Amino acid sequence: MTTTRPEAPEQNEPLKTILQKQVAGFAPGVYPVNELFETIQGEGVFTGQPAIFLRLQGCPVGCPWCDTQHTWTLQPSDQTSAGEILVKTSADTRYAVQSSNDIVNTFKQRGFTAKHVVITGGEPCMYDLRPLAEVLEEAGYRLQIETSGTFEIRTSDNTWVTVSPKLEMPGGLDVLASAMRRANEVKHPIAMEKHIEALDELLIRCPVKPETIIALQPISQRPRATELAIKTCIARNWRLSVQMHKYLAIE
Repeated sequence: MTTTRPEAPEQNEPLKTILQKQVAGFAPGVYPVNELFETIQGEGVFTGQPAIFLRLQGCPVGCPWCDTQHTWTLQPSDQTSAGEILVKTSADTRYAVQSSNDIVNTFKQRGFTAKHVVITGGEPCMYDLRPLAEVLEEAGYRLQIETSGTFEIRTSDNTWVTVSPKLEMPGGLDVLASAMRRANEVKHPIAMEKHIEALDELLIRCPVKPETIIALQPISQRPRATELAIKTCIARNWRLSVQMHKYLAIE
């Protein structure tokens, strides 16, 4: 088991700077894992697909509605064993540092049968995911990553990339044109008309491939947001993503 430990942050540094320094301390192919579990993918193109979720620690984006805020920081004092991560009963800031091979071996030891792996966070694209993608694909898994689009995407050519663009968030990070070009799917959370207008502006500034799927996802299942998303998807021939896992009350 890898025992790499990130540096303790200095006072008054921006979270992005702190995390970038800490991420640089990890060896290639080594990642801080906050959660690892098997469930059903509840969002986007692969809704209903059995999947293994691999949640990485660390995110400087700062979305106000984020339901995984416990993954934002990467404190050395929160590092624990892989065994502790697997028996978590509630969301918390603890993480285990694991190599790509450690992660695949854990899948097998846990008896996971899904062959679709979703890497999420946190912001997984803070890390170079190419070593992990190589190991997963060699073991017969299909890889999907869910990213805010604010970091360079480093993964295999076969990876399905879902960009959920986070615009004008407290972290002050821009969505990258390279991330939008790489996207197989753009899944945009909305609550009101201005969020659709912001997506329109982004698509002009950062065009996607013609075959890229665009989906709108109502924030927190709000009825007004859902109605707006349905109306817009029908008008534009986009897709609707409804966070099925929240309706079913599963992870």
